[in-house]
Amino acid sequence: MKRKWKIILGISLPLLIAAGVMAGVRWSQRDLVTVQTGGTVRSDLTAVVTASGEIKPRNYINIGANAQGRITDLLVKEGDRVHRDQVVARIEHIQAQADVAAQKAAVASALADSAAAEEGLKVMDETIKSAMATVDRFKTELDRAKLNLDRSDELFKAKLIARQDYDQRKADYDSAAAAVRENDARLSQMKSQRAQVAAQLAAAQRRVSQAEAGLARVSDVLAKFDAVAPLDGVVTNLPVRIGETVVPGIQNSAASTIMTIADMSLITAEVKVDETDIVNVQLNQTAEIKIEAMPNRSFTGRVIEIGNTAILRSSGLAASQSATSNQEAKDFKVVIALEHPPDEIRPGLTCTAKITTATRRNVLTIPIQALTVRKKGDLERPKEGVQAAAESPNDRSRRVELQGVFVVNNGRAEFRKVETGITGATDIEVLSGLQEGDQIITGSYKTIRTIRNSARVKVDNRTPVLADTKG
Repeated sequence: MKRKWKIILGISLPLLIAAGVMAGVRWSQRDLVTVQTGGTVRSDLTAVVTASGEIKPRNYINIGANAQGRITDLLVKEGDRVHRDQVVARIEHIQAQADVAAQKAAVASALADSAAAEEGLKVMDETIKSAMATVDRFKTELDRAKLNLDRSDELFKAKLIARQDYDQRKADYDSAAAAVRENDARLSQMKSQRAQVAAQLAAAQRRVSQAEAGLARVSDVLAKFDAVAPLDGVVTNLPVRIGETVVPGIQNSAASTIMTIADMSLITAEVKVDETDIVNVQLNQTAEIKIEAMPNRSFTGRVIEIGNTAILRSSGLAASQSATSNQEAKDFKVVIALEHPPDEIRPGLTCTAKITTATRRNVLTIPIQALTVRKKGDLERPKEGVQAAAESPNDRSRRVELQGVFVVNNGRAEFRKVETGITGATDIEVLSGLQEGDQIITGSYKTIRTIRNSARVKVDNRTPVLADTKG
């Protein structure tokens, strides 16, 4: 019997000792937190802003109808190349063409009247010249008759000629003077007639100008029935067919779109960047563009335009056009010019752009998930006695949030405030607060979120094994 108790005690005693040791170990590790760690290292870091959008030509124009009517001709098809001022479509224009023909006839009639008045003025000029020559001739005859009358007057006073001869010389002089007066009056009348003809010519010329202005107006109306390409480009959209009726735009309604012509010499990716990232985007930054329709291919480009107006993500309208203020997410338009677009690219293709906003070489970096935020009051050790009573629970300084990481120091988690720089895909730049080689806590997420300053930690960097889910 004694032998049996000895055996039982020999077995139970070591078990009790082992249990006590394990309980002591567990008691000593009751506040030990298991963490994963990583080191601060130097590496190259690139900050990238990712945004999605679509491919668009830099310059494209929607050609709308400038007149109402039925489409009679479509002179191009979708995908055709067109040249500036090329007629690409025609609208029915019977009335406008008739108006142009009538106005051309009016111009021709006015030109004929003007030409007739001009010829009449030339005739009057020649007639006036002839009348002036006649007046000069009669004035010469008057001078000669005056000389004869003076000579006859002297001879008559000397009684060398008969009175009959003297009276004849005087009658000749009076007749010549009357002829001069008659021709002077006729010349004045002709000049008045010339002024009248000149006025008729000026009126005819004004009627010509008026008719030509009317012709220009109706010709412009007729030209609006032709759709003309405003630039060299490619027809990218042709939503109408021959026979459809189109209408011009009015105050509250847009014109019917006949086609869209795009200048494919400069292709862009128009993307929408989140409002939190737009401050980092600048002109001439490089970007990598991937097009969903062209997998396994990427294209380079540069930022050429940054929008200044926020766009509501739900409606696509500018935030300034919204009647109410809200906290809805907003985007900003960014345009990227592709440097070497392929020939098969098409407007409207969905694309994703990665814009490189900053690059750093050989800088101190840490994993992004290691970064956390704590209130200043949570990092301080609890105070006792009079000091604790003197502290106000509403002390604002204790509610200040600090950004930092937890560093493993002598087996404990020590919070370090850090200043950060640019953010890469998985790492973030550290400007101050850490040294190269510091061991920082990187996981798990729950641990980083809940761990307290000065907590005892146990490092376990083993890769977690996923449970086998196979039945």
